[in-house]
Amino acid sequence: MQDMIRIRSKAHPNVILKAIPGHFVTPNSHVNYFLDMTTLKSRLNEALMVAKELGGQISVSTVVDTIVCIDGCEIIGAFLAEELTRAGVYSMNAHNTIYIITPEYANSGQILFRENYIPMIKGKNVLLLLASATTGQTIVKVGQALSYYGATISGISAVFSAANSAMGIPIKSLFTIADIPDYKAFNPEGCSLCKEKQPIDALANGFGYSRIN
Repeated sequence: MQDMIRIRSKAHPNVILKAIPGHFVTPNSHVNYFLDMTTLKSRLNEALMVAKELGGQISVSTVVDTIVCIDGCEIIGAFLAEELTRAGVYSMNAHNTIYIITPEYANSGQILFRENYIPMIKGKNVLLLLASATTGQTIVKVGQALSYYGATISGISAVFSAANSAMGIPIKSLFTIADIPDYKAFNPEGCSLCKEKQPIDALANGFGYSRIN
């Protein structure tokens, strides 16, 4: 792996995305950068700034009853709910508030919500919040699970997105492929890095990465 690159948000210079070049294997693809969002998701001030920027991209005409957080984005999700409420984004919940929840993953990889969470998604307008959207496969999986439970996806927000939309829904993001022009994601069976015999540096997912020595 090479040295880390720091990419500042054009909208907010204090929001910095850390990108590490290399060859990384994720659950859905091989990528040539690991995007380290640890502090963006975990540090109070940074998570608040991310939420402010993402909240500003969501139309006040959007209905948001529940924010479903993927990739450990619960802190950003809580701040985002506050931003949306302050901006006048409407919630149809009885208490006129926004729920912030995260799905559970079964050993088989299936996404599920326990009985106590179903009232927060059944018949609700759900905003998906992700750290990164690369291939869109995670969004599709979560979307299918939410559809099964009777939810409607009213929007998709991500800190970084390499795609403009998923399931026909625009993805609102703080960072895009324009911020990392040489960012590439490959199908595991057709990975150019593998064909070039470039060793795999680490296994990566929404929690971080583990080096392969």
